[in-house]
Amino acid sequence: MLITSLEEISQLALTKEAENIRFKTYLQQADSKWIDSKVQELNTEVEAQIDCILCGNCCKTLMINVTEQEADDLAAHKKQTRSEFDSQYLEKGTHGMMLMNTIPCPFLQENKCSVYEHRFAGCREFPGLHLPEFTGRLFSVFMHYGRCPIIFNVVEQLKAAVAFPALPQ
Repeated sequence: MLITSLEEISQLALTKEAENIRFKTYLQQADSKWIDSKVQELNTEVEAQIDCILCGNCCKTLMINVTEQEADDLAAHKKQTRSEFDSQYLEKGTHGMMLMNTIPCPFLQENKCSVYEHRFAGCREFPGLHLPEFTGRLFSVFMHYGRCPIIFNVVEQLKAAVAFPALPQ
């Protein structure tokens, strides 16, 4: 049974912190190709059971990187100059890095992306469990473990699939 309550997931993430540190170490020593295959299989199953529109927590809590091309494309879609778009939506950091300047995302309306067809790569790829090299992205995965029901449930099912011993609660 999947856990979808954000409050419960957040609480469990805190409770399972030590266990997850051990699990990350285990995963770094495991066969990465097999882990990728299993994560992708579990992701397909879990994603089919979770309606992201009911959650929207990623859009409410994540800091999104934006490329020049993405900013150009979305500014054109919104019929704004780049200067107007940048002023309204972006914060520019060092080395040319750009981030959305507000959290939650200003394009989130009624738990839906109002610019869905033009959303940024970081938004399109999240939670990223379909991507290869899962074990090379463990920092990111576990950073979002307590915020995304898909990541949480895939990780918990992966623990069961490899018979990883849970710590006593």
